[in-house]
Amino acid sequence: METKAKQIAELLKILANENRLLIFCALMRQPLTVGEIAKRVPNITLSALSQHLTLLKAYGILGCSKSGQSVTYAIADHRVEAVFNVLKKYYCNTNEPVPK
Repeated sequence: METKAKQIAELLKILANENRLLIFCALMRQPLTVGEIAKRVPNITLSALSQHLTLLKAYGILGCSKSGQSVTYAIADHRVEAVFNVLKKYYCNTNEPVPK
């Protein structure tokens, strides 16, 4: 039980960042390119966004696929998605229209 508690605590530390939470909220709808994620995460530079995406990918939370110069990110760890479904109604603005 201690091992699992440590794993969960580490995961929650990784997710405990406003920008990473916003990234995850955006990706719960569908896989998105970096540019599309940037439109949904306000007040973040592309450099900072890239760092967050890299961290989430390194921990296996996100996966990505590359097509030409376009990189598309998607949720890779669906256990995290299940946790987010609980938080979604309190954190993710589901009434907000999807930017085009």
